[in-house]
Amino acid sequence: MGTVWSLRGRDGFERVRGGGRSARGPHVAVRLLVSGEDLPVRLGMAVGKPIGCAAQRNLVRRRLRSIVREASVPLHGTMVVIRAFPGVTDVAFDDLRSSVRQALGTLVPLGAP
Repeated sequence: MGTVWSLRGRDGFERVRGGGRSARGPHVAVRLLVSGEDLPVRLGMAVGKPIGCAAQRNLVRRRLRSIVREASVPLHGTMVVIRAFPGVTDVAFDDLRSSVRQALGTLVPLGAP
């Protein structure tokens, strides 16, 4: 399991939005920026009120963090922002995992350092 730091503050999100590459799955949109810093992956999540009540949004955040932690692609030195789509609370964990992995696999080649 890898280490996942939180991406906090507007500046970090704007940096990823301005310079990152994006991919979309059926349940999430993923934006990734290679920061070039020797740091663990920094993860930001956009899980808004359309997703559901606070308990549902927190469940989605825990699931996404777990999926990124177990990612099969190398994410060290990257900044990742994941935006969840409405209806994601009705999706099975395995389906959400495959959606995130598909998007990450598009953005990060398997042989990347």
